[in-house]
Amino acid sequence: MARYIILTGIIFLIIGIILQLFPGLLNWLGKLPGDIRHESGNTRVYIPITTMLLLSILLTIAINLLRRLL
Repeated sequence: MARYIILTGIIFLIIGIILQLFPGLLNWLGKLPGDIRHESGNTRVYIPITTMLLLSILLTIAINLLRRLL
């Protein structure tokens, strides 16, 4: 269990460093086709369906790869 927590921390550290060095790297995230955005007066509704599906698939693949490697 401790190994997974340490590995997760290292991964977050690497992602943080990459995003600090390249701040515009993920500007497209949240603006994908299929993300619902509705603005009316003072009300804004944002439902990131496609973004969440993409992140779910990527995280599932990453977790399965880590399980097989460890």
